[in-house]
Amino acid sequence: MSSITPPSSTPPGGGHGYPLTFSVDFPDRALDRLTSFFRIFTVIPIAILAATVEGGSYGTGSGVRYVGGGVGVLVIPVVLMLLFRRKYPRWWYEWNLQLTRFTNRIAAYLVLMDDRYPSTDEQQAVHLDFPYPDAERDLSRGLPLVKWLLAIPHYVVLFFLSIGALFAAIFAWFAILFTGRYPRSLFDYIEGVIRWHNRVGAYAFLLITDRYPPFSLHT
Repeated sequence: MSSITPPSSTPPGGGHGYPLTFSVDFPDRALDRLTSFFRIFTVIPIAILAATVEGGSYGTGSGVRYVGGGVGVLVIPVVLMLLFRRKYPRWWYEWNLQLTRFTNRIAAYLVLMDDRYPSTDEQQAVHLDFPYPDAERDLSRGLPLVKWLLAIPHYVVLFFLSIGALFAAIFAWFAILFTGRYPRSLFDYIEGVIRWHNRVGAYAFLLITDRYPPFSLHT
């Protein structure tokens, strides 16, 4: 078994070229005020559907709940496969990618970034992608065991950023009700927080890269 190697020394804020990319099309149009007003209720059916896939709950932080077993994002099975076989099965990658995309569409809808009801399969306004990893060449065997620990500084920062995103979504809700428009500055901030969550998830739980996530809201 190879020894655990330290995370990439990518400087903080150097997010350009990170393996996971995330963006949401800015709605440069009048948004539906009625569905925006009742968004906390209209999201319930699709959130319940996501919860059945994720194993009983739906998390809105990064848009997906990471679990160890046969539901939700596959984490522990991937750790074991990397540790003992140095392989990342292609269908596990596809499952994790599609589930992450689906739950991020729900998250974007919940925070009013899109007024189209989240699709279970179509991309819509949310663009999320990460490449299939070359496990033998690009992924360490031992590092997945401690990535969750190395990511703790990110989650401390994201705790406060997410509180800010919650207030930004509330302000956006009022703005949409009165003007029909989503303030661009609030949109960009919330998009950045979700992107940051996803990149940390890609490193610590999706395990598709050993590159340490940047401390950055930007692309």
